[in-house]
Amino acid sequence: MADKLKLHTLLQDKPWNMPLKTGQIASPLLDYDFFPCKEASDHFKPLVRDLAFDCGELAIVTYLQAKAYDKELVLLPYVVSGNFHHKSIAYNAQGGDMAPGELTGKRVGVRSYAQTTGVWVRGILQNEYGVDLDRVTWVTFQDAHLAEYTDPPNCQRAPAGKKLAAMLLDGEVDAGLLGGAMPKDDRLKTLIPDANAAAKAWGQKMGTYPINHMFVVKKSLCKERPDVVKEIYRMLVATRAAGPQPEPGAINLATYGVEANRKSLELVIKYAYQQKVIPREFSVDELFDDTTRALGL
Repeated sequence: MADKLKLHTLLQDKPWNMPLKTGQIASPLLDYDFFPCKEASDHFKPLVRDLAFDCGELAIVTYLQAKAYDKELVLLPYVVSGNFHHKSIAYNAQGGDMAPGELTGKRVGVRSYAQTTGVWVRGILQNEYGVDLDRVTWVTFQDAHLAEYTDPPNCQRAPAGKKLAAMLLDGEVDAGLLGGAMPKDDRLKTLIPDANAAAKAWGQKMGTYPINHMFVVKKSLCKERPDVVKEIYRMLVATRAAGPQPEPGAINLATYGVEANRKSLELVIKYAYQQKVIPREFSVDELFDDTTRALGL
């Protein structure tokens, strides 16, 4: 029997993964050393820049950039989180109504240009509403997780100390990609009208939903212990099955395997390439290696 491994792991606490985190889902091959964190995204930089974790969750666009810059990480075909993002961009209606087609020449705030939510929102605006993204000024607040990446020339850094929500409410930007950080303020309206209905229609049209975070492992683990990588995947699937199940009509994140996630991955690759976030359009299959590509079959 090979030695039991302890894996330093980045996985934000969520109700669905409690069976894994409490040890209800266990293994003779490995133990997890879960890094305590409030927001996993705060630790994506050390994951991709320093390989600070053996495995864990990672934003899908960050992984695409990691792939582009030959980082020693491999994707597992396992979705950690996903959401529809038509509701994630808003404007201050005090200045009058605004439609997606009116973004030309406007200033739009986003935490980071390469942020996964931003890539999904811009992809929808470009491909569904005809927005010319190059004619928008994107006001950013943080660098990309990958140190090698430089934002396109139509990006502008917000003044130090400024906050996106406050800039939107004060009229310093015309719209903002706020996602889950959207303030509950009557002055704000979603840029895409009837966002929930639009998202539902988009999902039905595309036959998928936007992936946010997936699970990654170090390449060295795949090479040296493919049995452990397969066990990681087994345990992730088991904890999803043992945890709370989605409400009727909610997004079903139990989409395991390459084929189940192919459509969403194809879309986010397309969007990221269109937006100059990655230098070429990857195929879905090359995001995985021989071990992880076969998982979920």
